[in-house]
Amino acid sequence: MAWLDALRGIAASAVVLEHAFKFLLPEAREPVKAVFEPGWYGVTVFFLVSGFIVPASLERRGSVRAFWVSRFFRLYPLFGVCVAGVALLVAAGWDGMHIWWDSRPVPLAVGHLTMLQNLLYVPNLVNVLWTLSYEMAFYLLVTAMFTLGVHRRSTAGSLGFAVAAVLGAGVLPATLLSSGGSGRMLTVVLLVATLVAAGLAAVIAGSDTVRRAGAILIGVTVLGLLAVNQTYPGPGQGLLILATMFAGTALYRAEQGQIPGKQALWVALVPLAGLWLAHGEPGLQLAIAAAWLTFGAGMALRHRRVPRLLAWLGLVSYSIYLLHPLLLEGVERIWPDPLAVPLALRLPALAGVLALLLGLSTLTWHFVEAPALRLGRRLSSGRARHAVAKGPGG
Repeated sequence: MAWLDALRGIAASAVVLEHAFKFLLPEAREPVKAVFEPGWYGVTVFFLVSGFIVPASLERRGSVRAFWVSRFFRLYPLFGVCVAGVALLVAAGWDGMHIWWDSRPVPLAVGHLTMLQNLLYVPNLVNVLWTLSYEMAFYLLVTAMFTLGVHRRSTAGSLGFAVAAVLGAGVLPATLLSSGGSGRMLTVVLLVATLVAAGLAAVIAGSDTVRRAGAILIGVTVLGLLAVNQTYPGPGQGLLILATMFAGTALYRAEQGQIPGKQALWVALVPLAGLWLAHGEPGLQLAIAAAWLTFGAGMALRHRRVPRLLAWLGLVSYSIYLLHPLLLEGVERIWPDPLAVPLALRLPALAGVLALLLGLSTLTWHFVEAPALRLGRRLSSGRARHAVAKGPGG
């Protein structure tokens, strides 16, 4: 699906633009964000793409075990490279995370290993990693729904999260479980990691009854975190993210003829909920609307040939997304006050950072992502053939 790669490339570019403003063009950042928030536009496109394609990957394999093997090799190898980059910045004194490395290393490490750190009140090692927590929450919920045989109810799931977002905004608590000291945070991190691991183990290797119990355990754990323990971007927007991803799944099901098109049209209420939550923030509202229109245009043109540049950007988009904050941290170290630096120097520096980013992303794609994906495909295809944990009736 080359059109999805193109959308990923557009999304990654928008997020890089958002952060480049902060570090190299701060005088333009607020005026631009007042009209259009490129970062939120980018992550919304990413969430729609994930919702469209990820559940299809699970259902195509028919195996929870194979799905998670594939997800592991898709996400964690480059994630490890990113964390190693942060460690280098910390060692060089370029990053403030050394406080956490020294005082709370266990919740920091375990929280990031689960990729649920943003739902555990653990600060993200890299600012963009907060989105991976919502991706992981989505994968876990999709796994639970698949195991329980309710995975086709994507439209209902999307609308349910949208309603919860609207009703819960300003009402649901944030960090209710984890705030209150380092001991409490550590307890919650370890408990959640244990519950998720136990749930996945049950879903993958248990009997039908055990698998269902594991799916319920996963669902309750994730929904509990979403209900009362979110940090940025807050309960309302966080729940809307899940609504957006399940909306992407509903659109996939309609495109594949699995559900009637009229049923999928109900997910049009999700961006309307987003516009309502963003009232008073025209830049955010335009970003939400533009993201949905971009995804709709991509679907409408999905049978057309995709420009090679966009397809390539989509191919390396995960590397672009994870690595660009590290490069911009280096810029901040050199120019802590960019406004004191002439624009004539900052513009070439921006071009240089982008060129370096694309070069590094190409290298990490060829030497980290692609080999890991090949290994994941080999292992997951073998797991799928001999899977113990399949969907209901499997």
